Amino acid sequence: MTTLPMSCNQCEQTMGGTGCHHSPGICGKDADVQSLQETILYGLKGMAAYANHARRLGKHDEAVSAFIEEALFSTMTNVNFDVPTLFEIAMELGRKNFRVMELLDQGHVEAFGDPSPAVVTVGTKAGPGILMTGHDLVDLWDLLKQCEGTDVNVYTHGEMLPAHMYPKLREHPNLAGHYGGPWQKQKSEFPAFGGPVVATTNCILIPHANYADRIFTTRFTAVPGGTRIPGNDFSAVIAKARACPPLTKRVDGAHEVGYHRQVLLSAAGTIVDAVKAGQISRFFVIGGCDGYEPGRNYFSDYAEATPPDSFILTLGCGKFRINAHEYGKHLGLPRLMDMGQCNDAYGAIAVAVALAKAFDCTVNDLPLTMVISWFEQKAVAVLLTLLSLGVKGINLGPNPPAFITPNVFKILQDKFDLRIIGKDAKQDLARVLQPA
Repeated sequence: MTTLPMSCNQCEQTMGGTGCHHSPGICGKDADVQSLQETILYGLKGMAAYANHARRLGKHDEAVSAFIEEALFSTMTNVNFDVPTLFEIAMELGRKNFRVMELLDQGHVEAFGDPSPAVVTVGTKAGPGILMTGHDLVDLWDLLKQCEGTDVNVYTHGEMLPAHMYPKLREHPNLAGHYGGPWQKQKSEFPAFGGPVVATTNCILIPHANYADRIFTTRFTAVPGGTRIPGNDFSAVIAKARACPPLTKRVDGAHEVGYHRQVLLSAAGTIVDAVKAGQISRFFVIGGCDGYEPGRNYFSDYAEATPPDSFILTLGCGKFRINAHEYGKHLGLPRLMDMGQCNDAYGAIAVAVALAKAFDCTVNDLPLTMVISWFEQKAVAVLLTLLSLGVKGINLGPNPPAFITPNVFKILQDKFDLRIIGKDAKQDLARVLQPA
């Protein structure tokens, strides 16, 4: 993520540049202040995305909207130079984001049914097809309804994969399966797909000219060369699917999804008994945002090295780093359990809180390790949520956030034992598994 320069409203020059001659107290160029302001800005962007998804499902909270306005105002130049105050705003952002994720979770369940495990075929069927990527399940539902009664198949891509855990979506006759992997592979996967692609939210890359005419985007999502759909009329997409050469039958495997918080909480008693009996050594939350830079193989190496009597919970597009490996089963359950999209971190927190209550301890006392990959604004919002709830010992990587100064990072280390992952996943895992 790029750190953007702030500008001085006294001299209209970039802070830190040759044109700005004001002291830090005048133009706000205190590195720690700027670091926290950028953290708040990135977190607000992520939370606003989740809030927008929830609002489309009829879920909103006026207190959240008011906070977004106030927190955004606090980042203006010459408004707030106080590090402790900005830090508290960041923590309140985390708490408000937890509320937003709760609303989104409620909206998904109410609109699309109680989630349950399902095996999703990866590949394509013969005939016309449309690929939908992004996060907005309302767009997917609208597209499915408009394809109903036709031979046009719809496939999920990227963070749309968890849609298959909701019965109302997966049982629709036009939802044919999943295609492809994480967002960063779309410049090779979208040309190979051959049909139109609908991008509903973030994680869309500027397309190459050889497939730009097949890219459609919804509302405020847009790319050069693509076609933006301002409303929910997908007739142009369906027409494009018919104009493109039909897809061929191809099966590239399968993914199991659907281990939503409701599914895991229904088995909480069994899980607690198994932990007390020494049958479960540890739980690992391995997920977050994926990316293409070097070092992210750490997460797959880590997951593959986890002991056979442990469970891995995954969510976000980081799942694609680890879900191609066969982890087997333990106690009749798959060792790797996909909880959903990045916003379903709410569910992971809810499960952890329920287990802590059952054990009469705190979340930090559970046999639980979090290994989180981060990349963009939603990841910042989720990280702030975890920290605001007092979760400690999170392992974050592959690199420290570029906008976090050493002083601010030290605050996070001292308060929350936040750690940057090492270079060797197996060594880090061995330290976690050492007897206390």
